This record gives sequence, C-alpha cells and structure tokens, in this order.
Amino acid sequence: MTALAIEVHADAAAASRRAAAYIADCARQAIEQRQRFVLALSGGTTPRQMLGLLAAETIDWRQVHLLQVDERAAPAGSAERNLTQLRDALRLHAPRALEQVAPMPVDAADLAAAAEGYGRLLVRLAGSPARLDLVQLGLGADGHTASLVPGDAALEVSGADVAVTAPYNGWRRMTLTFPVINRARRIVWLVTGANKAEVLARFVAADPALPASRINRESALLLVDRAAAAHLAAPGNR
Repeated sequence: MTALAIEVHADAAAASRRAAAYIADCARQAIEQRQRFVLALSGGTTPRQMLGLLAAETIDWRQVHLLQVDERAAPAGSAERNLTQLRDALRLHAPRALEQVAPMPVDAADLAAAAEGYGRLLVRLAGSPARLDLVQLGLGADGHTASLVPGDAALEVSGADVAVTAPYNGWRRMTLTFPVINRARRIVWLVTGANKAEVLARFVAADPALPASRINRESALLLVDRAAAAHLAAPGNR
C-alpha cells in the first residue's frame, strides 16, 4: 500500500493554518492550469477554524466551485447542517465565495433522487467520470470519513458518486462515495485532538476495519496535531 504523507503540527490551530494554506495553494495552481478549482469540503467540528482561515486566503473565488463532502438531512439553517458553518465562515471572510457553494439537496422529499442530481452536478463541474481537484476529509472516532460509516450500505456503493445513508447519530445523510473521493486529484485530511489518537494510529496502519482506510493514499496529505499523533511511532514535529 502507498505510504501516507503525514505532517504533525504543534496544535489544532497550526494544523488548521497548514490545511488552509495547502488548499489555497492547490486552488491557485488549479486555476492557473485549468481555470477552475473544484473543492469538496467536510463538515464537523474539526474544520471550523480551517474554514475561516481558508476563506481569508487570497483566491480568485469566481473560479472556485465549493461542494459538500456530506450533509445531514436537517432543516435549512439548522446548526446541525454543515452548510450553515460553511456559509458563516465565508460570509465573514469571503462573501464573494458564497455564490460558489453548491449545497447538497438534503431538503428534497426524495433523497435518493436528489443524490443522483448532485452526482450529475459533479459531472458538469468535473467531467465524466467526475474528478474533483481536492477533497478535504476528517476522521471520526469510529473510523468513518465523510458519512461513510461502519456497517452502512453506502460503503458498498460502486456505481454512483453520491449516496444516502441510514440514520447515523440521529440523521440520515447524503455523502460522496468512495469512487468519486478516490478519483480526486488530491486529498487532504485534517485530524486533531487527543480523542482521535487511537483511531488515527489504526488509520495510519491501514486497519481494514475502518471505512477511512479505503481511501486512496496516493496524492493524499494527512495533517494532524500532536495530541492526535500521540500513538504514532516517532511523529515529526512542526
């Protein structure tokens, strides 16, 4: 298996700064080369600081297409929606980028049909089959990434880029699937906090029981803080 590039940073703030700078660099390169940057962002608590830092970066946001990695089927405007925190970060730091966000249509009555529609959007933006420029991922304490959670049928979806999950922690979710994530030109992981130390060590060791271990490691960068890296062998320091 391809080795995973890992950077260990002093704390969550430093890891978030590095993630924002890395994504911004990728954006500028893609815009120069292909006149667009198609980015899929994860939700959850870990990337909130990174989103604010990313929004403040110097990027031609008119050339950026912002997609969601996953979303809860929660009411519009709910604090449970990843879209809410994404829009809040952009509104404060990069209001022009708000127009570039393509929300997952979790308000739809027919979630399965809505997922198919979001898949068609990916094709319009990133070709057929869709190849996103960068996917930003996190790691759950149970080894999930995106909303690809242990035991869910979405783990086995191979013929669609977007799927709908069974309820997880109270919500059904829409999520990108392994095929489209693994076709991405680049993947960046952001994992912080002592509560992630055990699962991070298992992930780095490619434990096959973890859904996250099924993500392609080529062109992937794992950014962690020292607390999360506590169980890694001889982690580097930055």
